[in-house]
Amino acid sequence: MELENSLKKIILLNDSDSKKMTKYNMQIKQFAKGFFLITILLSSFSGSAQEKKPAATQNAQPTIMVIPFTPAGQDLRANFESNELLRVAITKVKEAFDQRGVNTIDFRAKLKQLSNAEALQSDQKTSIKDDVIAISGADVYIEVEANPNYSSTGNSVTIIMSAYDAFSGESYANKVSNSAKFYTTNYEKLVEKSVATEVPNLLSTIQEKFDDIQVNGRTITIRVGIDEKSKLKMDSEVDKEGNYLGDIIEDYVRDNSFKNKYHLQGVSDTKITFDLVKVPLKDASDNPFRLSRFASDFRRFLRTKEIQCSQVLVGNSLVFTLN
Repeated sequence: MELENSLKKIILLNDSDSKKMTKYNMQIKQFAKGFFLITILLSSFSGSAQEKKPAATQNAQPTIMVIPFTPAGQDLRANFESNELLRVAITKVKEAFDQRGVNTIDFRAKLKQLSNAEALQSDQKTSIKDDVIAISGADVYIEVEANPNYSSTGNSVTIIMSAYDAFSGESYANKVSNSAKFYTTNYEKLVEKSVATEVPNLLSTIQEKFDDIQVNGRTITIRVGIDEKSKLKMDSEVDKEGNYLGDIIEDYVRDNSFKNKYHLQGVSDTKITFDLVKVPLKDASDNPFRLSRFASDFRRFLRTKEIQCSQVLVGNSLVFTLN
């Protein structure tokens, strides 16, 4: 009897333990299943967050062309072809920008392209510097000057780099760099050492200026004058609504300036001058903004008011004469 009771206890204990183990296993399975679902949800949320989070984008970089500095009265092409040290300096400055991921335009290739064009336009008077910049499509050009320095304590090279806005000619930055002195005539190495010192600083300054242009636009100036033979005045009524000539010109400049940023310097009976008009870096089609297109649109606008005019473009300045 006692044996039978003992066996029953053992069976009951085993049965209880078995139930406990089964319950414990079920709890583990439920926990694992829940953990798996949480992991999936977290992964999905993380992936979704990563998709929705805008990728960090680097500011658009300007396209740069490096050209030789040429003193007034000298020929740019002749200066480039006759000065070996200058050619080396231009190459090294371009390479330094290339190594930093900057889009560069090869000056030598553009000079050759211009030479081919000149063969077809030999009767036209042109400025080589202005033409090579115009056909390059560069946002910024950098003039480079290279001067060797000789001394009893060693030779060195001085590199002068001046950056300008290709659109307006506005100065962006100027850097002067001197290599260390070495008892060597390997000026290529001296130029390389000199360039490596200042190119990062120059690029940083150029990028800051270029970023500002993308946000605030480039600056142009506009002057509208009236021909002395014309009967027009700035306070002449030019449409059925009775608007004055000076007012419609200012309204046009305001409506067509970048972010409506402009400054009216002054108005007289025969002249209206804007010393600051902002224009975009790119047009509506994402092509480089052209001042000539702005001028053409303005002339067409005046024509709707039955006003004829001539125009002159000089750098970033527009001059109109109303007839």
